[in-house]
Amino acid sequence: MKIAVWKETDPGERRVALTPNVVKKLIAAGHEVLVERGAGASAGFIDASFEAAGSVVTESASASADVLAVVNTPSHRVEARTLVGLLRPLEAPESMLAVARQGVTAIAFELIPRSTRAQPMDALSSQATAAGYEAALLAAERCNRLLPMLTTAAGTIPPARALVLGAGVAGLQAIATCRRLGATVAGFDVRAAAAEQVRSLGATFIDVDFPSQDAALSGGYARELEAEAEQRVLEGLADPVESADIVISTAAIPGRPAPLLITKTMVETMRPGSVIVDLAASTGGNCELTRPGEVVEHNGVSIVGYTDLASRKPFDSSQMYARNMAALLELLGEDGEPDFTDDILAAATVTHQGEVRNPRVRALLP
Repeated sequence: MKIAVWKETDPGERRVALTPNVVKKLIAAGHEVLVERGAGASAGFIDASFEAAGSVVTESASASADVLAVVNTPSHRVEARTLVGLLRPLEAPESMLAVARQGVTAIAFELIPRSTRAQPMDALSSQATAAGYEAALLAAERCNRLLPMLTTAAGTIPPARALVLGAGVAGLQAIATCRRLGATVAGFDVRAAAAEQVRSLGATFIDVDFPSQDAALSGGYARELEAEAEQRVLEGLADPVESADIVISTAAIPGRPAPLLITKTMVETMRPGSVIVDLAASTGGNCELTRPGEVVEHNGVSIVGYTDLASRKPFDSSQMYARNMAALLELLGEDGEPDFTDDILAAATVTHQGEVRNPRVRALLP
């Protein structure tokens, strides 16, 4: 199989789809790898390292390739037979329609089922790990308080208080990182099973009186709340948000706008100098005041809406992503074509033979 890697086209994207150590393993397995010149430079992988791994560094990596491995959906025409990446099919289904019209088979990590067999190719989790870590660092940098408790000649400084909303992979990593930095941490999630995970990291779980969800019924993801339950959640989070120095929100629902967890009124109760880092900014944000890609100041509170947190730690994010990519590529045939008898490929293949074949994505199209 001829695999191509090109320089990402999204502005500010620093990750690369394959790294030299993974390229070396793919070549040892009998594949050919072409890398566009400069593709890994922003992540810390120079062209010479790809060449040393056995790949061919070229000006046009995707020409005549069987598979084009990407991080994000390309902004220009795909020449390869098969496209694999984080393609945002549920958020931008129209882009998948454009790919289908090019006759390209598209396979999206977002649609890979959550199963034991699929864990090595769970790119959503690997990138959420990096994003949750970076969110905690951003919050610590912008908050006007020290995070750990300090006993000094000038007296004792109490620890900062962090609140993490959403206890998925990103949220749990944010909790763990804030704890390492010395803050006292509380967490919340609508899924019943999350309470034990939050407490296992040494954080306090915020109990809100509403019907919690069974994540097993929705593939491990949270679902939209009914209006009454949503209101009870907002009421239950009002006091914890008010007392927090740092709020990191990570709640997302696949294919739907991010749930509202922090209202403008709640922000106005927070202490000036406090920080909100909204990891759900790309799908509307968990905070009413979030603006995707921007930092908003309101009543002295910073609301960080950056959408590139995983990309801000590109070396390790790329390393994890490349391993996810290699695990998925192993399932493809010699020419890069998916075998639809494989449950993972059947679920993750968005387009094939000129059509959008995934029913969830197809239902979102006009």
